[in-house]
Amino acid sequence: MKSLLSVMALFIAVACTGSAVSKPNFQFRSAGEAGIAAKMGDVKITDAELMDGIEAEVYEAEQKLYDVKYNRLRSVVMQKLMDKDPNKKGLSNDEYLEKYIAKGIKISEQDIDAFIKKQQIPQEHLNPMVREKIKGYLEMEKRKEAMDKWLGQQTAKTPVEVYITKPRRPSFDVKVGDAPVTGNKNAKVTIVEFSDFQCPFCSKGAQVVTDLKKKYGDKIQVAFKNFPLPFHNQAEGAAVASLCANEQSSELFWKMHDGMFAAQDALDVESLKKLAKKLGAKPEFDACLDSNKYLAKVKADMEEGKALKVKSTPTFFVNGQMINGAQPIEAFAEIIDEELDR
Repeated sequence: MKSLLSVMALFIAVACTGSAVSKPNFQFRSAGEAGIAAKMGDVKITDAELMDGIEAEVYEAEQKLYDVKYNRLRSVVMQKLMDKDPNKKGLSNDEYLEKYIAKGIKISEQDIDAFIKKQQIPQEHLNPMVREKIKGYLEMEKRKEAMDKWLGQQTAKTPVEVYITKPRRPSFDVKVGDAPVTGNKNAKVTIVEFSDFQCPFCSKGAQVVTDLKKKYGDKIQVAFKNFPLPFHNQAEGAAVASLCANEQSSELFWKMHDGMFAAQDALDVESLKKLAKKLGAKPEFDACLDSNKYLAKVKADMEEGKALKVKSTPTFFVNGQMINGAQPIEAFAEIIDEELDR
């Protein structure tokens, strides 16, 4: 009994101590004036101060909320449109979908083989179960396409007016400066990329940029800035090498750019020299690389990136709007198309 009382006394003491711990005295109210997030006496904390450094995180959170609302809106619109159709009577949603919207969808073995080839899936990873999963995925994608087509037909004459606000990506004042550039310098859209030649995701990002150049041609220009990450021990040297190539010509820079991303396991000094020579660099390249001639410029790019809230690579700015990571081409195209339509 004594032992039990002792334990209870200790528990009460801890509980009392815990309840005595003070908490921040935050009082949630409506703002008295625009642009103010909080106030401590006469000290004001502005919305700009609150957002500084968390722009990307806030956008991603707002985008997730928007996606939830938008997807729900699509479902509600589809439901109402199906219910208006006399053919829907007596049919479940799935039955109506299969009979009138996604009728006759079939995935052939050739479709599966084409997907495997496009995604470069190694043969040793393939078996009947994997192929069945690929088939299921392709069927789902076909259904989505059929639903989009049907929804487009149903709303062609009566568009759906949407009043939920779509978040805008954080936007920054990004200067091209003396960065290497490819494309039309008078283009309406400029993409500035901060990247790391040893980063695998940056290699994928570079491929997306290549695809964008094919898609948009002289409607865009692309500028490259170095942002070698500290845990990539050969990235800084590769960054210097890229600028040594740029010293000779813009054409040589982009050849080195493509070559280094294609061989990220060969970014040591000797390999970089061999690559540059193979691509037609003049002998001065070796001395430029050995002397770290453009190291200060690389570090200046990094400081500029940090000021623009770059935290990882690759980070892109499409007419100032930030895109984090090697996003699919659609993420870039959405912004580019909007900018071209302005």
